[in-house]
Amino acid sequence: MKKEIAFTEKHKLLAKYAKALGHPARVYILEVLANKKCCYSGDMAEEIPIARSTLSQHLKELKYAGLIQGEIEPPKIKYCIDSKNWNIAQKLFNNHFKGSSKIICK
Repeated sequence: MKKEIAFTEKHKLLAKYAKALGHPARVYILEVLANKKCCYSGDMAEEIPIARSTLSQHLKELKYAGLIQGEIEPPKIKYCIDSKNWNIAQKLFNNHFKGSSKIICK
């Protein structure tokens, strides 16, 4: 008989943030947004050397994870870091790695 793992909401949220950060383009997008406070998608398309459709997909993933928010200002969309969720993600990752430091092989 298989045992069920009881994943907590913290486990699920940490995994959601980790998945969103699982591509270097998304990490770079977050860096750009963190340094500029907010940015329009068209401006990012000029700064980040990937296709607009690819950029759009990465923005969608970051938004789904709650790490960024988008505000429609026709005909553009303005993206910013979602500071509330960003702070939650930082705390979750810090606590996770702090607790994992005991099991790292040397």
